[in-house]
Amino acid sequence: MTKENTTIIEQEEWTPTVNPWLLILPVMLATFMYALDETVANVALPHIAGTYSVSSQESIWVLTSYLMASSIVIPMIDFFCKFIGRKNFFILGVFIFTVASFMCGVANSIGMIVIARALQGFGGGCLMPMAQSVCMESFKGEARNKAMAVFGLVVVIAPIFGPVLGGWITENWSWPYIFFINVPFGLISIFLARKFLEDPPYAKRQKNVHLDKMGFLWLCVWLVPLQIVFDKGNDADWFNAPWICWLSAIALTGGILFFISQIIGKKPMVKLNVLKDSNFLFGTFMLILINAVLLASLAILPQMLQNMLGYDAFTSGLAIMPRGLGAFLALIIFGCLGSRFTYKTYGIVGLFCLALGGWMLGLLNLQISPMNIVIPNFIFGIGLVFTMMPITTLSCITLRNDQMTNASGFQNLLKTIGGALGTSLVATMISRFSQVHQHGLVKALSETNTVFQERLNSYAGTFIHQAGDSLNAAYMAGKMLYNQLIQQSTLCAYMTTFKVFAIACCVLIPVMFLLKGENHTVKEEIVE
Repeated sequence: MTKENTTIIEQEEWTPTVNPWLLILPVMLATFMYALDETVANVALPHIAGTYSVSSQESIWVLTSYLMASSIVIPMIDFFCKFIGRKNFFILGVFIFTVASFMCGVANSIGMIVIARALQGFGGGCLMPMAQSVCMESFKGEARNKAMAVFGLVVVIAPIFGPVLGGWITENWSWPYIFFINVPFGLISIFLARKFLEDPPYAKRQKNVHLDKMGFLWLCVWLVPLQIVFDKGNDADWFNAPWICWLSAIALTGGILFFISQIIGKKPMVKLNVLKDSNFLFGTFMLILINAVLLASLAILPQMLQNMLGYDAFTSGLAIMPRGLGAFLALIIFGCLGSRFTYKTYGIVGLFCLALGGWMLGLLNLQISPMNIVIPNFIFGIGLVFTMMPITTLSCITLRNDQMTNASGFQNLLKTIGGALGTSLVATMISRFSQVHQHGLVKALSETNTVFQERLNSYAGTFIHQAGDSLNAAYMAGKMLYNQLIQQSTLCAYMTTFKVFAIACCVLIPVMFLLKGENHTVKEEIVE
């Protein structure tokens, strides 16, 4: 028997010495903290901007620095796991994340909090991919399905609870506490990891580990300008600004050189051969788009509720809470039904729920009741679990165990970029759709429109005593009608954007049929 075959057998036969559910406890806790911090600061940005006397545009760096840093560190997970061992690297990542969270809370300037958030991203960026690998490796057969269901629930629910928790803490305590709460949970995660977490033979510390320095350089050249373009592109009118064009060209060049370096390099940072696996390729593509829809919807729904309906920060975050309840129900359904249905069936049902929830949000108006927000969000939550859970499992189920860490790191890198892209593009969509609807609605403000004239005269009669004369009263009435038009065009822009999300989810349904892997799971159970 060859050395390679012996290694593969050892990888497949490895089982932890402790209960696998105890083993994944620290990684699930750390994953929840990391995913929560992706959105927990969203509703606190106005308070942070006020504390440091900066503009809302500058406060956005509190979010983007976190995503940027986590994106950069994700492809280096495989190197650090081999350099110091996965368990040690996981503990180091949680420690950096915890210390950086404390630094965020005590920051006395916008520059300090941006640096602390970047450090937090460096520490936390490695947590989710490693948690995914640990869940896939520590369980087999039906138990693996349940473990991935828990992982999927954590990944989905944490960003949903983020705005709720962040809004409540900001209004009842103070915004620094949204970062301080990470400290005790980080220490608990470190304690549990030291006690229960184990390294399989292929994830232990190795000698003569090589760092792909050029790959890391081109990765930074790619992602840093790309994030700046995504963040500032809409405010600068995108490619009408020369500096946006230059940064886009630099990011494109960096991206191309990064992938070239990974293809021709002898010891690349990311092994792109995992893309030869059709499950991983198509599954990752679907997860990128789903993550973009998830983070983009979490970004604009609170804005719509606050700007259009007058909700406060906590109430707007609370309105998203039904997504978590829907996700919890989906987990219960999956646990009860188990393997009675295939992953493809769950995925198709999930994508249909996402499309239905998005379309229902696209039918909202300014005379809605809270239930009009609760029901589509509940359906959306069901869809998120039924898509993220089976697609994540199917995308990696045909890979070897020694490929898991590299594959999950690469997958989470692309998912993070997809989320950043979705969050940035949705701002442009709202702006552009609002202009389109405004152009269409302004035609109704015409002297030949009898309804417009009646409404104008009615408002003018109301303002006549305040204005003093009929001319000023007519001006005030016209301005009021135009403000209503702006409000309606903005609402229509939100509605159109949610419908685009629904269409994107429908487009993904045929892609589900390109995934395979059901027989792979059955084969494992038979071998056991």
